[in-house]
Amino acid sequence: MTTTSTADTAAAAKPGPRPIQRDWISRTLGGTLLGFTLAIGCSGLLTVVLAAADVALGTRAQLAMWLVPPVWLSVLGACFMFASGLRTWLWLGLANLVVFGAYFIARLF
Repeated sequence: MTTTSTADTAAAAKPGPRPIQRDWISRTLGGTLLGFTLAIGCSGLLTVVLAAADVALGTRAQLAMWLVPPVWLSVLGACFMFASGLRTWLWLGLANLVVFGAYFIARLF
């Protein structure tokens, strides 16, 4: 018969550091890849909207170019707030579908 001392029980109940989550690479890849495509989609959508508003080509190009890094890095930073890597991929995939859908619809008009 094994007996456990109160010191062993207290050590087992003591909360230690949280373990590293296993899906961090999934979140990172989702934020990197889908974040980039989302940023490119937002840039294209901005270009189409500004073209409809008769903004000069040079201004449109600069705005579209400088929109990509802040959107991409914001998505990459925020991707770690998702509960899992699967949710990261699903939500960012849905966001990509919405942005590219809006882009193609905006090009029709």
